[in-house]
Amino acid sequence: MTQIVIDKKKYVLIPEKEYHALQLKAALKTKPQKLLTAMQARAYSKKLIRKWAAEK
Repeated sequence: MTQIVIDKKKYVLIPEKEYHALQLKAALKTKPQKLLTAMQARAYSKKLIRKWAAEK
């Protein structure tokens, strides 16, 4: 790990393998988004379509 200072800001350089491991670890900690039911998805898509059509 190497530290670099550019314009009074500190940056850290790490090997690519470690970076990918950190990314994976962070991704596992995030909560998955709530899935919509079929009825909710239809209603949501219709709402978006109407909004899009009103803008035209």
